[in-house]
Amino acid sequence: MAAPEISQRRLYERLTGDDDSRMCKDIPDEACDEQPRSFFLHLIASLGNKLADELSSARLVLPWLLGVIGAPLWMVGLLVPIRESGALLPQLFVAGFIRLKPQRKWVWVAGGLLQAAAAAALALLALFGSGGIGGALVLAALVALSLARGLSSIATKDVLGKTIAKRRRGTLMGWSGSVAGAVTLAAGGVLMLFEDRPGEIALAVLLGVAALGWALNALCAARIREAPGAVEGGANAWDSIKLGLRLLREDRAFLHFNVSRTLLLASALALPWVALLGQQQSGTELGGLGVLIVVSGLAGMLASPVWGKRADTSSRRVMRDAGLGAAACCLLGAAITWLPGGWTQTVWPYALVYALLVIVHAGVRLGRKTYVVDMADGDNRALYVALSNTITGVLLLVVGGAVGALGQWLGSPALLVVLAAMALAAAASASRLPEVE
Repeated sequence: MAAPEISQRRLYERLTGDDDSRMCKDIPDEACDEQPRSFFLHLIASLGNKLADELSSARLVLPWLLGVIGAPLWMVGLLVPIRESGALLPQLFVAGFIRLKPQRKWVWVAGGLLQAAAAAALALLALFGSGGIGGALVLAALVALSLARGLSSIATKDVLGKTIAKRRRGTLMGWSGSVAGAVTLAAGGVLMLFEDRPGEIALAVLLGVAALGWALNALCAARIREAPGAVEGGANAWDSIKLGLRLLREDRAFLHFNVSRTLLLASALALPWVALLGQQQSGTELGGLGVLIVVSGLAGMLASPVWGKRADTSSRRVMRDAGLGAAACCLLGAAITWLPGGWTQTVWPYALVYALLVIVHAGVRLGRKTYVVDMADGDNRALYVALSNTITGVLLLVVGGAVGALGQWLGSPALLVVLAAMALAAAASASRLPEVE
């Protein structure tokens, strides 16, 4: 065995906390032999993806972009629904197509390259876009980016399930979140130095780095050695829908998981409202954006490895605890607005709540990702992931629309109280899920 390979295995064993890099569960022998190499390729690919996601965030960066180019205000309200639902809704329709591919990594590669192209288009719009036309082009690029993200998401999880063993997947996702958080922290720190300077060039650089992140993601995916899988059972979109509805009727645990996942949307829906409170205090200057990016990166760097380790032990308990944490964060954010004092009129207290909510949301994401991958087997994993994501995409539009209407009527603080109640219901639902690890 060559020295670099020995070092790679030793580092792999140190990161995963095991003395035997050949400890494998539910993956083929050839994938077991390649597991240390696959682990690091997944890690670097996920780093590129997470960094790009953060630097093109529909919750933070893209609202600043629309403000800089002078787009109409109503367009800001479309960013998060497009970003999330656009990535989730098409997945059931492409699950059958992916099933027909013996090697699913090439679908992942295509999705990564398409996301890179969309981010590059957004970088150009930061420099040359203006007004309503520029805003419309931003939304169009975001639609393309989100659809490509959905393509990559289902293929990524399928390849992960074929190349990384159980009780390693949560650890992998945790470490990738930590490293990406550290890099994002550095990017936000640079932005804080810009303070109130013009932001077009800085935003273009951020989005250009995001494009490079997705290009790196695609390159690493192409280098993963994926054994050809079964291609039987591929179906068209209508057959996938019928099969998915049958699964929801027959697999009560899967139905219960999707109920819990829907209620856990409270953490994602609360983030832009907490950020909005901070923006109202700091304006659209890049210094305020930099603060939020820094706290988001720092929180992700600290939270993800802890959640990842816990998810490998019990992803059900991770979802339960994250639901409780989301409720606490929402109530804290609402309480700050009702407190007297000049300190509540700055971005910093809301940045603290935002950081805590990012930590909690990392638990939600890691918990439900690990749960759905572990509850499925190799034959139906792609369909389970696609069906769950499609259901969540539909409900996100419905629930997100209702939350937006409530926010307009009640205001941000009262809305956060409503989302806290939703998060408590999520914790109660997740606590009754069966264990799958």
